[in-house]
Amino acid sequence: MQKERTRRILALALPIMGGMLSQSLLNLVDAALVGSLGETVLAGVGVGGYAIFMLTALIMGLSSGVQAQVARRHGAREYSVRALPLNAAILLALLVTLPLTLIGWLEAGWIVAWINQTPEVQAVASDYFQWRVLALLPVALTLCFRGYWHGIHESGIYLRIILFTHGLNILLSIWLIHGGLGVPPLGAVGAALGTSLSVTAGALVWGWLTWQRACPSGFLFKVPTFNLLWRTLRLAIPNSVQQFLFAVSYAILFWFLGQISTSSVAVGHVLVHLSLLLILPGVGLGMAAMTLVGHSLGEEQKEEAHRWGWEVMRLASLLLAVLGLPMLLFPEAILGIFLHDTHLIELGRIPLMLTGIMITLDAAAIVFNQALQGAGAQRLVMQLSLSMQWLFFLPMAWLAGIHLGYGLLGIWCAQLAYRVINSGLFIWIWQQRRWQRLQV
Repeated sequence: MQKERTRRILALALPIMGGMLSQSLLNLVDAALVGSLGETVLAGVGVGGYAIFMLTALIMGLSSGVQAQVARRHGAREYSVRALPLNAAILLALLVTLPLTLIGWLEAGWIVAWINQTPEVQAVASDYFQWRVLALLPVALTLCFRGYWHGIHESGIYLRIILFTHGLNILLSIWLIHGGLGVPPLGAVGAALGTSLSVTAGALVWGWLTWQRACPSGFLFKVPTFNLLWRTLRLAIPNSVQQFLFAVSYAILFWFLGQISTSSVAVGHVLVHLSLLLILPGVGLGMAAMTLVGHSLGEEQKEEAHRWGWEVMRLASLLLAVLGLPMLLFPEAILGIFLHDTHLIELGRIPLMLTGIMITLDAAAIVFNQALQGAGAQRLVMQLSLSMQWLFFLPMAWLAGIHLGYGLLGIWCAQLAYRVINSGLFIWIWQQRRWQRLQV
């Protein structure tokens, strides 16, 4: 029985994990490619990337909003109407992303200047950000489609499409960054343009595939009611606000690093992407927990939903511990892939080792965050996550890194403490079981 449950978790999670890992690996490939152009370009791409992450975060809630509703309808066997939340989310995506794209293009310089004060870094970041923001609508549509397919237990489609998208992205980025076939070397702009083109192609594939298979479930043929639009928005807003303020907190983190040195910004860019890469298997398992919890609650099996959360968390803890071990044992070798100066590698050595520890301790927060959203507790998740980020982590990072003068290492020690406490609070909330009474 236990083996069967583990197989069910992995059947949902592995395709999600594969797709997410490919996406984060792509960011690291871009970092490695532009890293050869110098620390200023690497820092600029890092700042521009976090600026686009802030805008993207405003629409991240669409995915969980769709997935939570679709999983409930799928569990209740309401197959003919399970795509209606997807229709509502697509309409919301159009209304939100079009003005955001215009604002991002026109105000790129002001946005990146808020994160970093070095003129040379700002110039690179602004150009990178402008070309990335053009793909904001395709990103939003991809999130909507992803939520639908995860909700009906068809996560394998996500892996296939994301591999296509990022395979295309790698080819385009290599070509456009370094030039060739009549195109001059575009540097950071080439990396941004390659990403935008590939994401747009991926969104078109998502739309075509969903059209082929989801029309019997109401895709595009049934107009969402106002109540459904409001319900989808109500579920999406807490997660979007959480993700946006999480992104802003990292922008502030990069502002802290900019107060220390450009070298700290460049190293911090690599460290953050490495940590995001390694926690993605946990996030993939958490998204599987979201579907399993929502499906069980749709079947009125509350104890089963509680058990799924714990089983996924134990599996995530084991996997993240294995992935974090190389960061403890071989920090210089890992950093050497992305950084080409000895002093940068030495600067990041101990913070990378701390990252290997913190991703393991973060497993409970990662999984129960997603599982609670599957139960409809988006607002509670938002309140806890934002309180920890803004009332604990950022003040501690400023105190340790800037006020006390411990720099990059001090900030990473504060981050380790934050993740430990955050996981403990998520475990406590899961055990309270108040989420079992929520309606979606």
